[in-house]
Amino acid sequence: MATSFVKQPGGRNGGDWSGRVIVTSEDEKLKGAYVSLLFYSALEDKTNGWISPINDKLVGKESQFPAGVVGWTEQLGDFSLRYFSRNKITHHSFLATKVIGLENLKDSVMSHLRMRNSADQILFLPGIIQVRNEDGTIEKGSNFIVTEITGKIPFELDIVYESGSYTNRPKTLMGDIYDDELKKKRIAFHDKFDSTFHLKDHGNWSDDHVKFAKTVLSNLLGSVGYFYGSSLVISEYTKNPVPYWKAPLFTAVPSRSFFPRGFLWDEGFHGLLISAWDLDLELDIMCHWFSLMNVMGWIPREQILGSEARAKVPDEFVVQNGAIANPPTFYLTIQYILNNFRNEMMAPERVAVLERLYPRLQAWFNWLNTSQAGELPGSYRWRGRVLPDPTPEINPKTLASGLDDYPRASHPTTAERHIDLLCWIAMGAAALAETAELISANPDKYRNTYEWLSNDEHLTSLHWSDTVGAFTDYGLHTDSLTLKRPPQKRNAPPHAAPPDKVRVVLEAPHFRSVDSAFGYVSLFPFLLQLLDSDSQHLGTLLSKLERKDLLWTNYGLRSLAKTSPYYMKYNTEHDPPYWRGQIWMNINYLAVRALHHYGSTPGPYAEKAKSIYERLRKNLVNNVMKQYQRTGYIWEQYNDQTGEGMGSKPFTGWSTLVVLMMVELY
Repeated sequence: MATSFVKQPGGRNGGDWSGRVIVTSEDEKLKGAYVSLLFYSALEDKTNGWISPINDKLVGKESQFPAGVVGWTEQLGDFSLRYFSRNKITHHSFLATKVIGLENLKDSVMSHLRMRNSADQILFLPGIIQVRNEDGTIEKGSNFIVTEITGKIPFELDIVYESGSYTNRPKTLMGDIYDDELKKKRIAFHDKFDSTFHLKDHGNWSDDHVKFAKTVLSNLLGSVGYFYGSSLVISEYTKNPVPYWKAPLFTAVPSRSFFPRGFLWDEGFHGLLISAWDLDLELDIMCHWFSLMNVMGWIPREQILGSEARAKVPDEFVVQNGAIANPPTFYLTIQYILNNFRNEMMAPERVAVLERLYPRLQAWFNWLNTSQAGELPGSYRWRGRVLPDPTPEINPKTLASGLDDYPRASHPTTAERHIDLLCWIAMGAAALAETAELISANPDKYRNTYEWLSNDEHLTSLHWSDTVGAFTDYGLHTDSLTLKRPPQKRNAPPHAAPPDKVRVVLEAPHFRSVDSAFGYVSLFPFLLQLLDSDSQHLGTLLSKLERKDLLWTNYGLRSLAKTSPYYMKYNTEHDPPYWRGQIWMNINYLAVRALHHYGSTPGPYAEKAKSIYERLRKNLVNNVMKQYQRTGYIWEQYNDQTGEGMGSKPFTGWSTLVVLMMVELY
């Protein structure tokens, strides 16, 4: 099935849009088979508005009265949503009813689906279903309408949304009109891509590479959507989870099918490519995110807005904790924008946006700098690491860091120190200093903070391990751990499932560097470019990057060294490794970006950095493209042994950073 979409601005309420669905199959056996499509239209709870079905026979594209929905809401005004068949549509039905809670829509549809009494077994819906309240009264009107359309493969359908505020509409956006507009949009996209990225000036890329880059970019842009609702949050001020305020969020998402919600640290990476394409689009997204900041300066790291979204997320991830941070990657976006588009940002309207954002950027930094502070001055630790007794985890996860099961200190304490968090905060201070300069504010406080945190002596004293020659976390740690199954309880039923394995400590932990976990975390002073170009630590890390027994592969840098005892090991009996060896594109982008920086900065390691840069960039681009051509997907992560895509798909979030590697935009 192929889909396309065209929007036509006009009117006070956003104008018209149309979509086309083409149902085909390369399998000859399926041609002529029936396919039923179900289109949902629903009003959110407490919406001031109404919707009603258009109950007319669905006929050809010249019909003036196709199947569809008409309605009105306070935000949209009058509107209609109509379905025009282009060929081979055999059946149409609908369901119009009342449903309490958007999370119950699917259940309502499934309970009302019927099968026609025919050999073809075509599905149909019963029409208007009235709902009776507990007091016996009947609910009037509908807040949920499903339109069912069945056709024989191959067939096409135009879906036309028209705003009642568009008073001077030239023609309905369907049929040949739709074809013409879609062609114009496609030409405009190709022209803008070529004039924006000049891809062939940045390598010997083939036409297939160019097509691949355009596909990846368009998929990221297609993931940008509008969400509305409230999160569930808990903090030191509440005993139980309470609703955050209701608010809109305009954001990209990591995966429209698997992760269809906003993630805080993902979005900073998304913003790198989005801002290169459309600077104002990215500024709009950032403003929406920072409007979700509370008075303390905290932003929920997962945006699960409303009951419908909440119903699709495992319970353990729904409630957002006001003490838990996430990597502040929007500072990375700010720094990237100022480095690459400073002249464009000098436009008065964009300076005004930064001036409005700046107090919130400061509040976010202040919250991070205080709430995540460690026991020693200039040290930091991620909150939220817990150690229940018994625990099913070898290493308690560090979800706040975004690196989940990456091995940290085995026994969380208030004395532990996390090198990646220190580097994120240092980078945030640098971004704030640069922002202050642009808007004519005083940058000194943030510049001084950056210089202190990134000082080689400071980083070395807190996090350098001479034992492994790398930066590491510090904490109460032992590697002598295993998972064992406890004995079955005496009063357990005869056929009860055996209890899950739990952690057993074989050797007492002591305070030490976490030397056994060389990987992404160890690279952060390099990844965020905190090291001086003549730092001996830089030379040491560059040498380690090239070692195949550590992080180097023909497909990118793996997340954890092959020499680590945690490499590709399950952290619990049931959870497969996630950040324990797989190749992740966001961290590899930071590595390529850092190599480009050090390779073009005078210093004793410039040539080495440049050589590694060229090889790593080529490996990453070629593998992601190869896997896309092989499977049709961009993937969440990649196998370090074979290069094959892993995790969720399609994952057109931060994996799309491969485009910036291709055009060398850092």
